[in-house]
Amino acid sequence: MELSEKHLDLIKDIIKSDKKFQNNEDLFDDFFNETCKRALSIVETMDDDDIVEAYLRKVVSTSIVIVLKNMGRVRRTHQNYVNNDKEVSQPIATESFTMSGVEPFIVNYEFINIKMNPEEIAVEKELLQKVYDSVVIAHSQNVEKQYLQLYELRYVEGKKQAEIARDMNISQSQVSKRLFELMDIVKKSIN
Repeated sequence: MELSEKHLDLIKDIIKSDKKFQNNEDLFDDFFNETCKRALSIVETMDDDDIVEAYLRKVVSTSIVIVLKNMGRVRRTHQNYVNNDKEVSQPIATESFTMSGVEPFIVNYEFINIKMNPEEIAVEKELLQKVYDSVVIAHSQNVEKQYLQLYELRYVEGKKQAEIARDMNISQSQVSKRLFELMDIVKKSIN
């Protein structure tokens, strides 16, 4: 399966409009390849263009951060990723007030960083609910494969396949096989 030309063009446009792309133009091919790799399994199953675009925006953002991290251009802080050449600091606005009869004082305001707009949040919630519902149905049809536990360990807790294999007392190849089966089931049910 391949991404359509329309989706490839959309991915290119989204990458070029992302603020993290600035000053990292030399990594465009890496951003593009990482995004295509991550989007391939889901994008073709979606019908609504708005949902596809919102999904691709999230995938592009994640892909850019992954590539920048792998290239050593950003590092993780407790709140966000920052460029390696910049000091970690919290932006603060200050305002000075003076009142008659009162000593002057300064008020500090921390900026709020809103990561997604409400529409993106709604689209993401709807998509995640569809995925979760698909997993629950798949689990009820194949209880012995423990799809629900597998999903929670991998995608909720973020465990690696080796850790999942240890927790579920199965081989890592079985974990990989079941994850692939589950991904296929979810794609078919969303489609």
